[in-house]
Amino acid sequence: MFNVGEEICGEYLKHILGCDFVSYNIQTIDVQGEIDVVGISLKDNTIYVCEVATHTGGLQYVKDQRPDNYNRFYSKFEKDIHYAKTYFNYEKVKPMLWSPIVRVANSQSVYNPYEELIRLQKNIKNDFKLDLDLIINEHFQLALNKLKDKAFNTSSAFTSRLMRTFQIETKLEKHINLLNKRKTA
Repeated sequence: MFNVGEEICGEYLKHILGCDFVSYNIQTIDVQGEIDVVGISLKDNTIYVCEVATHTGGLQYVKDQRPDNYNRFYSKFEKDIHYAKTYFNYEKVKPMLWSPIVRVANSQSVYNPYEELIRLQKNIKNDFKLDLDLIINEHFQLALNKLKDKAFNTSSAFTSRLMRTFQIETKLEKHINLLNKRKTA
């Protein structure tokens, strides 16, 4: 079973970006590893390759006791982009990195996770001529809010437990607000 962060990403691809197909934990053929979430939009002729890291303490991979966010994600996206371009005949490849909490260090800090992702974004642009979408911090929150709006405005039940939870949560919130208004009237 995939994790909830991957489900958030996949449901966003499906319900907000309109992907026709969404798949999780795709094993790459040429290089050992996997792509967390892949979405395909037939209408836009686009394949989305997404890496997801939902660390609630802040994004921080470490290798040999040193920060490793940049190297880890550069390697992942290099593999993801190669896979997408080699095995899928889509006009556009769209890489995305999803992480709810990415710390922005002060200017005296030796390591700044946010700046490392900005460097990653620039190097993906330079090396692959692709725009890496960073769905982090407030952009992650906006994505959640869009999913909740979609859930609220959909009357039929979702098959996704995440979307069904958002649907129940948003409908309950509306119901409680109506009850509270009646109590004060």
